[in-house]
Amino acid sequence: MPNTNATKIALGESLKKLIRTKRLEKITINDLTADCGISRMAFYYHFKDIYDLVEWVCVEDSKKALQDKKTYDTWQEGVSQIFDAVLENKEFITNVCRSIGRERVERYLYQFTYDIIKEVIEGKCQGRGISEEQKNFITDFYKYGFVGIMLAWIDHGMKDDYEEIVENMSVMLYGNIDHSIRNFENAQEEKKK
Repeated sequence: MPNTNATKIALGESLKKLIRTKRLEKITINDLTADCGISRMAFYYHFKDIYDLVEWVCVEDSKKALQDKKTYDTWQEGVSQIFDAVLENKEFITNVCRSIGRERVERYLYQFTYDIIKEVIEGKCQGRGISEEQKNFITDFYKYGFVGIMLAWIDHGMKDDYEEIVENMSVMLYGNIDHSIRNFENAQEEKKK
């Protein structure tokens, strides 16, 4: 395939375009390939099915939203950009939620939320005696909170001001990640005694 990424991007854009007029479950691979002007074989070269394309679109959009916002000092901006990307693709996200179910959407959200939080945790744990298992636990803990808040916002029609939600998250988290890491360090010290 000459330009793999360009084909994937074209398919993603076609999906977003078609979803404005059709429910996801009504969109066929023929619809997508006709809109892009590519063959069915080209689609299957890149994706196993439409849901695989949906997942790719969600992950790619989140990567663009996050860019380099994966440090303790920039995570708030990164989370805000995720909310902004979801709102910008409201029709797409709403249709995906309705068509493939909340569980799959949760999985997408967990995937890219985990990435941003993991980077923050890794940065804060440098030079500290925290095991990989403990870092993963801290990351999962905060990931579930972030995704729960975002899903509630999506469920309520994305009407609430997400900047206020992100600000409230920042207030709640201020110092808590450091505190969590210190607690694990203290627990390890206690075990050694």
